[in-house]
Amino acid sequence: MGLWKRIGNLFSKPEAPAAPKSMLDLSPGDICEVSLVTYEVTGRTKTSGRNAAVLTLRDGSRIAYLYIEEREELQYRLYHPIDGRLDSPSEVPATLELDDRTFYLEEEYEGYAAVTGQTPYMNGGEQHVWQYQSDDSRLLRVEWQNGRFMLYEGEAVISADVRVIRAS
Repeated sequence: MGLWKRIGNLFSKPEAPAAPKSMLDLSPGDICEVSLVTYEVTGRTKTSGRNAAVLTLRDGSRIAYLYIEEREELQYRLYHPIDGRLDSPSEVPATLELDDRTFYLEEEYEGYAAVTGQTPYMNGGEQHVWQYQSDDSRLLRVEWQNGRFMLYEGEAVISADVRVIRAS
């Protein structure tokens, strides 16, 4: 190493460490923990126009979906797929009755879905989403894309119960 290079190294600033990934930035191959369960992220869906993402999580043979949205702070909702069927996206009701529980429409939106990894929809496209909540704070999510409906039931998760284990 030359003399000038050594002198330059004495006065140079060290490189700043890379900022850690937040839950909103996770992608397939990363590991996270939700409510004391460790999951591998196997897929990610991001809808245009929203500061939100849905992570497909795998814990052994079980699959779950973590909806993450950044508003004033990060909000988390953990969903599990359920069986159900609706006929047409134009006929999605404002209230849904499921297992003796009534869900009320909380939010409806649509946008282009960018997909990576393993997700219910393997290619991007226009996606419609309806999010419901019951009086006892249970959640229901309905998605429609490419002529196919997916239904999920879930619950809100507090920020303290969610953390990144390993991010690539």
